[in-house]
Amino acid sequence: AEAILNYAREKNISLKEINNFRAIPGRGIEGYIDGIAYSAGNEKFMNEKGVTTEKVVKLSEHFSKEGKTPLYFAKGNTLLGVIVVADTPKATSHEAVKRFKEMGVKVVMLTGDNKNTAEAIRLKLGIDEVIAEVLPQEKDQKIQELQQQRQMVAMIGDGINDAPALARADVGIAIGAGTDVAIESADIVLIKSDLMDAVGAMELSKATIKNIKQNLFWAFFYNSLGIPLAAGLFYPHFGIKLTPMIGALAMSMSSFFVVTNALRLRKFKPTIAKIENAHKKERQNVS
Repeated sequence: AEAILNYAREKNISLKEINNFRAIPGRGIEGYIDGIAYSAGNEKFMNEKGVTTEKVVKLSEHFSKEGKTPLYFAKGNTLLGVIVVADTPKATSHEAVKRFKEMGVKVVMLTGDNKNTAEAIRLKLGIDEVIAEVLPQEKDQKIQELQQQRQMVAMIGDGINDAPALARADVGIAIGAGTDVAIESADIVLIKSDLMDAVGAMELSKATIKNIKQNLFWAFFYNSLGIPLAAGLFYPHFGIKLTPMIGALAMSMSSFFVVTNALRLRKFKPTIAKIENAHKKERQNVS
């Protein structure tokens, strides 16, 4: 919508007042201008409105295969034309998908776009699976299906259509530049609107769990030795005993080691930071 409005401003096209505006999720929008019904949306929406799109089908298919989405505009039952828009993948998106795969994550794209457009994006980014032409409730259903298969699901989205799925997923991740309802429905918000930040969030969570397991192991190992010693179990056989002062010091040292190990997470750097540092060093070497 912003892209179309910006284009209209560049062409000095004046915007008229819309009455009875209505947005149909997964289909399009409609309203009245000067008492005449106008509509805009995908091909399914046009068919529902009785608008014939046969004249531009081949043109639309051509653009769809290039990863571009055709939006149809109609006045009543008459097709006015088609505007083609494209979500240009960010430079880091392909790298993010690659990193997810390396971590054993299956990447699935859920989109309301047509199959040709979705398939073109899938091939460009190396995504495992794409499910296209789905409505908001169908995205939610897909999340439920995966959860019923005992899979842990993280959903990344930015729009109104993604809100139900974001709320349903085990972890909802919203794009910072997305809609308010998507942000409210999510557990995590990516401030920089970069998929590599989602990779970083997952890397940090893995590092945190690893740190917790290390702390638990050393705490149990430490106490499994310290408690029998403090109880005097070794004294009859080996003459070894633990005085209260040494015991207090030993417990303090245990806490010290656990806290120190946990503080190592402060030095954690996500993959995106490492890549940026590498690029920075390369530029410095060149200069």
